Amino acid sequence: MSEELASHLARNIKQLRDMRGLTQQQMAKASGLPRATWANLETGGANPTLSVLHRVATALQVSIEELISRPRTSAQIYPREGLPTRKRGDVTVRSLVPDPIPGLEMDRLQLPARGRMVGTPHTPGTREYLACESGEILLVAGGEQWRLRPGDVVSFRGDQRHSYVNDAGAEAVGYSVVVLAPTVR
Repeated sequence: MSEELASHLARNIKQLRDMRGLTQQQMAKASGLPRATWANLETGGANPTLSVLHRVATALQVSIEELISRPRTSAQIYPREGLPTRKRGDVTVRSLVPDPIPGLEMDRLQLPARGRMVGTPHTPGTREYLACESGEILLVAGGEQWRLRPGDVVSFRGDQRHSYVNDAGAEAVGYSVVVLAPTVR
C-alpha cells in the first residue's frame, strides 16, 4: 500500500471513529477485528486485506472508497462570491447551503425597499421558516399576513401560495429555511 493511501486510511478511520465517540476496543469488537489490528490501521502501520477493509467499512457504516479517499477537512469556507445567487423578482436570493442536503433549502433574502418576491409552493407537507434579520418583511401565505420585525420567525406551510413583501422605504434581510416533505414512492 502506498504511504499516501495508508495515511488517508489511517486519518479517515480515526476521524470516523472519533466522530462516533467510540474507543478502538469498541470498534474492534464491532468489526470482529483484534484491537491491535484496529490500532495499526489508525497509525498507518497496517497493510489490510480487502476483507479487513470491508469489516472496517461495515463497522463504520461507510464505503471502502470513503475509507481510502483523501480525508475531508473539518471545515470549508465558501466565499460570498462563490455562493449560488439568483434574482427572484426584486429580491436577491443567495443559497446558504452550498452542498446539497436532501430535503433542505436555506437562503438569504435581500429585499430592496418596496421589493417583493412570489414564492413557489413546494411539495405537500413542506414546512417553511422565515426569519427577519433587518428591516420588516410582510409574509403573505394562504390568505393570511404576518409582519416580521428583526428577530421574528414565522413557521408556515410551504406547500401553498406565498409571497414576501418589503413595503418599507429601507432594505430588509431575511432567511428562509425550507424543510421539504419526504417524497412517497
